[in-house]
Amino acid sequence: MHSYKFLIVSFLMATLGGCNSKISSEKNLFSIELDAKSDKIQHGKTVKVDVKNRKNKEIDSVTYKMNGKKVNLKNGFLTLNSDRLGIQPLGATVYYEGTSTEVTKNITVLAPEAPKVYTYEIINTFPHDIKAYTQGLEFHNDTLYESTGRKGISSLRKVDYKTGEVLQKIDLDDAYFGEGITILNDKIYMLTWQAGTGFIFNLKDFEKTGSFRYGKSKEGWGLTHTPDGSKIYKSDGSDKIWILDPETLEEVDFIETVTNTSVFNKANELEYVDGKIYANVYLKDSAMIIDAKTGGIIGVIDFRGLKDKVKQHANLDVLNGIAYNSTTETFFVTGKNWSKMFEVTIKEKK
Repeated sequence: MHSYKFLIVSFLMATLGGCNSKISSEKNLFSIELDAKSDKIQHGKTVKVDVKNRKNKEIDSVTYKMNGKKVNLKNGFLTLNSDRLGIQPLGATVYYEGTSTEVTKNITVLAPEAPKVYTYEIINTFPHDIKAYTQGLEFHNDTLYESTGRKGISSLRKVDYKTGEVLQKIDLDDAYFGEGITILNDKIYMLTWQAGTGFIFNLKDFEKTGSFRYGKSKEGWGLTHTPDGSKIYKSDGSDKIWILDPETLEEVDFIETVTNTSVFNKANELEYVDGKIYANVYLKDSAMIIDAKTGGIIGVIDFRGLKDKVKQHANLDVLNGIAYNSTTETFFVTGKNWSKMFEVTIKEKK
């Protein structure tokens, strides 16, 4: 009996191994080649695409897909005009000698232009809790809400931004490191950093009504949403900004943050305004302006100088926290353990 079982197992292993070898050998027959200096190519550019025939097989035809969508080449040339930027798979189905196989090559589609550089003008300066390790900042009906981090002192707050007074506050369990927030349908959604868990609170009384787990994203950093409530955006410290289903809070899609030269990461606290995502850059005195549809970084805001205007002390940390007040049409920015918050306008740097 044991010998019989051994023969069956051996047969299955040999069969599966043979299949895998066949698939591997088929893929090694062909590869996709680009007439370009690198696999990083700007959006709108045209590149020659060809299939290298490694074993001189008789090819009948080739069809192409990019990011799962069929694309047509014109005289062997492909124009990169996809609606998303970032790393995208270019696939070729090669039909040859009565059979077919598929090969794939990743192409990084870059932004067509360099980001514009912006600066700021201070409109007002307001007091800010110097012990608040700011992680999330958001206005809702002209009222400011803030989340703070670090284990043992993480909290969710409602704040009078003009005086800095904390009007309402709830502390997180000591096991959690609080991160970004966003407010939608009278609910506050709050991330934690590395616990893989987010929380849901009632807007009115801060009662915790639920939680949600992260799926594909690495960590919890920043949150924001579209005005119509159709999408929630979540950063996790990678080059991806995840798009969450507002009902299930599952990561259903993502955009990648890309300049005209490279894929970029470290988007932190987020704010959505007029089709753009404003994102603090982790550990930098700057913020990115990201096209929420394509992921292209279309602008960079230079916030240098703000940190010099707050009280200098041992626990002073980096710029973090950006919120747009639709009533005043201005931005509010602060940092971790900053004694002040600044109301600013953004203008292109000359």
